[in-house]
Amino acid sequence: MVYVPKKVETYKAADVPTEVVETDVLIIGGGFSGCGAAYEAAYWAKLGGLKVTLVEKAAIERSGAVAQGLSAINTYIDLTGRSERQNTLEDYVRYVTLDMMGLAREDLVADYARHVDGAVHLFEKWGLPIWKTPEGKYVREGQWQIMIHGESYKPIIAEAAKMAVGEENVYERVMVFELLKDKNDPNAVAGAVGFSVREPKFYVFKAKAVILATGGATLLFRPRSTGEAAGRTWYAIFDTGSGYYMGMKAGAMLTQFEHRFIPFRFKDGYGPVGAWFLFFKCKAKNAFGELYIETRADELKKYEPYGTATPTPTPLRNHQVMLEIMDCKCPIYMDTPTALAELAGGDKKKLKHVYEEAFEDFLDMTVSQALLWACQNIDPQEVPSEAMPAEPYIMGSHSGEAGFWVCGPEDLMPEEYAKLFPLKYNRMTTVKGLFAIGDCAGANPHKFSSGSFTEGRIAAKAAVRYILEQKPNPEVDDAVVEELKKKAYAPMERYEQYKNLSTADDVNPEYILPWQGLVRLQKIMDEYAAGIATIYKTNEKMLERALELLAFLKEDLEKLAARDLHELMRAWELVHRVWTAEAHVRHMLFRKETRWPGYYYRTDYPDLNDDEWKCFVCSKYDAEKNEWTFEKVPYVQVIDWTY
Repeated sequence: MVYVPKKVETYKAADVPTEVVETDVLIIGGGFSGCGAAYEAAYWAKLGGLKVTLVEKAAIERSGAVAQGLSAINTYIDLTGRSERQNTLEDYVRYVTLDMMGLAREDLVADYARHVDGAVHLFEKWGLPIWKTPEGKYVREGQWQIMIHGESYKPIIAEAAKMAVGEENVYERVMVFELLKDKNDPNAVAGAVGFSVREPKFYVFKAKAVILATGGATLLFRPRSTGEAAGRTWYAIFDTGSGYYMGMKAGAMLTQFEHRFIPFRFKDGYGPVGAWFLFFKCKAKNAFGELYIETRADELKKYEPYGTATPTPTPLRNHQVMLEIMDCKCPIYMDTPTALAELAGGDKKKLKHVYEEAFEDFLDMTVSQALLWACQNIDPQEVPSEAMPAEPYIMGSHSGEAGFWVCGPEDLMPEEYAKLFPLKYNRMTTVKGLFAIGDCAGANPHKFSSGSFTEGRIAAKAAVRYILEQKPNPEVDDAVVEELKKKAYAPMERYEQYKNLSTADDVNPEYILPWQGLVRLQKIMDEYAAGIATIYKTNEKMLERALELLAFLKEDLEKLAARDLHELMRAWELVHRVWTAEAHVRHMLFRKETRWPGYYYRTDYPDLNDDEWKCFVCSKYDAEKNEWTFEKVPYVQVIDWTY
């Protein structure tokens, strides 16, 4: 994973041409939420005579968390009877809120949930193959999931987004690294700046509304995979917290940033366990053949009313696994032979079919797991496979709820939430004109792919409405743009200035390379901020030490060097990751309880404390003062459901 450029090719900021792109709606990020925003914005913008621009640092056909594909759509309510099982909106909000141990923005969850079925129907219309029963119903993986043949899931959705916006308005291979503020209003956006990762070109995107759709953050923590496999994680490695960094630097309010997701995955290959648990009815056992969800059942009673919720909240299922690991009852095994045999029921023909579906689950989205089975001589009909909790990920779309505090819909958002916004447009942050979707929108998890696409559509419609109603006319400060351009290419100029001080590029007294900084970040977070090294445990003293070490690392970020455009992108990704990591640590330090056992443990506050901490933790960073402020925002039940 140590990067060595094939050819050193650096540029001075003064020699790089600048391209100015004027638009109305700027979408940063081409994952599922960004594609949803592009698809919807294009329609409404055309009616209003507006321009929409989408910027992606990769290529949207294979970018984002669904880059490899998926084997299931995890969010499908079914309000119209197209699947094997219909659900109600109330049941879904109940499920999401309880899975977050009682904390979710129910107005936001209900908002995407009431529209998500339509997004899935669009996907099928565009060519996504969905599994069907003989009667023509969508096949359910679980209560909320439907099975798909999803290897080409992302290309199908990307094509629709590109066609809607127009390829001339899609900028790929452009790394957006900083937002631009309105020269005349410090709490409003005016666009963003970025650089090409393929040629020497600097971009200035001037916009009236900006939608952050950049994904979550991976590799903040040391992954279980090491050496040449260090880049193998479950959540996409190119999700680097860029949107979090840009939004927080612009002054947008963060929420629930102490929350992280620890997925339980097939070991080493990071293969998904969802289909195995839900569809194949597989069970996990410890090294002694015990079903730990049964032997550890009493542990859940400590966390009422969440411990007896159905289904068991994800962090509590993790918690049972963690206790097995802490008691050294490893390895943990997925009992695939028993699951396949019971599903086939002695029918050899059916067994062959089930066996093929078992492999397809990986080939649709995690090919490395199928390869691992092959290289370890594992036949899932005969040999169980190890499974382990992964390293932490920061996100707002999967089973995590870190992100920005965003405005909800007019008909559902309570006043306790609404009063924090200067303007009330759905999915707008506390900064005027800045919207956040997907992983960037906090406190409304379990969107997954379909929900993220849906949230993008919701925000895009609101962004167009904001422009047409408010008629913003932000002004870009040219002096700020020039400073950011110098800052963008500073790592390249630093390399050229000091490269001859040593005989090895990666050993130099005047600079560090992005890979060196990343390893250092991961070591800090792993050892002090509840990573795998401490079995996800931390305390006040450890978190304070993490902040000390992160402060030193932030100082050294001023000494980053880059030898080509790819490494320049890596340098800025590191900057974004470090700031994201700091926000995470500060939030963990502020919340004095263990709200999500199985995701992390505050050993100095080991219990769940509903009396004082059944609330959202929100923060703001003041860039001018270099200060963080925190506040609690109460949880409000919006949808009528019961425990």
